[in-house]
Amino acid sequence: MKYLSILFAAIWVAATIWFISMRIEFNQNCTGFLEQAADANTVELALDRLNKAVSYVEENNWTHGYTSIMWKTEDENIGFWYSNLKASQQELTEALGSSQLEQTNVLMKLRETLTEPTDSGVAITCPSGLWKYPNNALYAVIAWVVNILGFVAIVFLLTILGRY
Repeated sequence: MKYLSILFAAIWVAATIWFISMRIEFNQNCTGFLEQAADANTVELALDRLNKAVSYVEENNWTHGYTSIMWKTEDENIGFWYSNLKASQQELTEALGSSQLEQTNVLMKLRETLTEPTDSGVAITCPSGLWKYPNNALYAVIAWVVNILGFVAIVFLLTILGRY
């Protein structure tokens, strides 16, 4: 039972590290660039950062579908979100070389498109769970199984130690 609890605990730790690393990769290659695009002070810089985020989105084929597992909700509509990114990309491209006032207006619109107010400040607009797409259901099952194994490992270890 001791080795089984250690195995379950190791599986839980490995899965947790795996999920965290996937989320970090998504933040570095997508939402991080979107945040920089929203904060950019020039059209050129905003377009550069938005292009990097859009390239990552397209490489992962995150251009359509829903991140929800059971039903489709509009806050998880990837196609709508992607269309907004592409429209912003087009507007930034068209704003290159335009007047300072027009560029400022495009940057303000970009910031409004890429961010949304929250109770704790401002967040990047992005369908929740996008970093797991298109395997959201699989990751949900894995998370459930791994958390159950982690709980069982804790119970086994407490039983072995005589504290339960």
